[in-house]
Amino acid sequence: MFIDNVKIYLKAGNGGNGAVSFRREKYVAAGGPDGGDGGRGGNIVFRVDTGANTLLDFRYKRKFAAGNGGDGSGSKFHGKSADDLIVLVPPGTLIKDPESGKIIHDMSEDDGADYICCKGGRGGWGNRHFATPTRQIPMFAKNGTKGQEREVLLELKMLADVGLIGMPSVGKSSILAAISSAKPKIADYHFTTLSPNLGVVDTGNGSGFVAADIPGLIEGAAEGAGLGHEFLRHVDRCRLLLHVVDISCLEGRDPVSDILTINRELEKYSPELALRPQMIVANKVDSLDRETVDIDAFEKFVDENGWELMYISAYTGENLENLVHRVSERLRLLPPMTVYPSEYDESDSYANSGRDIKITYRNGKYEVEGEWLYNLMGQINFDNYESLNFFQKVLGKSGVFEALEEKGCHDGDTVSIYDFEFDYVK
Repeated sequence: MFIDNVKIYLKAGNGGNGAVSFRREKYVAAGGPDGGDGGRGGNIVFRVDTGANTLLDFRYKRKFAAGNGGDGSGSKFHGKSADDLIVLVPPGTLIKDPESGKIIHDMSEDDGADYICCKGGRGGWGNRHFATPTRQIPMFAKNGTKGQEREVLLELKMLADVGLIGMPSVGKSSILAAISSAKPKIADYHFTTLSPNLGVVDTGNGSGFVAADIPGLIEGAAEGAGLGHEFLRHVDRCRLLLHVVDISCLEGRDPVSDILTINRELEKYSPELALRPQMIVANKVDSLDRETVDIDAFEKFVDENGWELMYISAYTGENLENLVHRVSERLRLLPPMTVYPSEYDESDSYANSGRDIKITYRNGKYEVEGEWLYNLMGQINFDNYESLNFFQKVLGKSGVFEALEEKGCHDGDTVSIYDFEFDYVK
């Protein structure tokens, strides 16, 4: 079974709590505080599995939770940090926000480097951090913060340089099997191919390219008809499209009409995809009867549209070697494969969170509290400009600033958020 779209739930581990403890040593009557810190919660990390080409592993497992950090203890013993939870996905997987549909991360970016999607909570401080000359016996410690949690949508867009497109039963799978090591199911009836197939084509000298056989498209595919709509996304990254037609016309097909139909569906699905370079591959030339097929009209149509044309036979192997050579030459001149930039701003996930806060005015300042805000503070590095800027964006999008103004806060007033103080500026 081929699965290329699935929603999953992720939960990073919580940070461990800090400990309240005091030194207890022989001949030491009143030892100072020595409570250890809590350990960091495990991150949720996405990693590319180069041997996978489907999201089938997520069919039955939809929830992923990393371990929590250990609590601190006495004698400065820190809690153990939890291991990261590694989630393996096929190359080319997009991680998207299910509500907005925006891309969070493309797992083909940076050669498929690991991506931390949910950060584990920070461990709480033990009471030894809170000792001062005037507070020598702190009877409190800090709890760890919660790990991030979210739902994400995984969408697979295969990493193929070349996509074989065309009507059902024109020979796409046969071509892929003939030029690569792929072994797609082939039979003499429509929609034999029920899922995209990938094959590595060797061009010699250790080089090559990846080709994908996309299940047959039909009229209305972009609206969901047939199998086309489900698999059109897998040609999104292809740098070159091999548009396969049945030039023998033995099934009564008209190659010109087929090309126009398929390209209309590409245009409906993605205007940018319709502009992708194409080669017309006229298959089944071994069965061509030139007396019944108007080859001149077909070649004139192809030439008027500026497409390159090549006659082949996947059955006899005629001209396949030249096809591979020509495709390889064209790929060298084309731009690299598409990598989708992130469209998602992490601060968007905190929109309207400001309704779940408590604001109190005392001792000449506005004190802001809230569980989500406390957990957010554990993710912020207040010595880093970018991190601090992110925190400010969250306060704005969550409605915290608006809530402060409703409570009477004005420019220059002091705002305190869990010991972090700043002067409010609208």
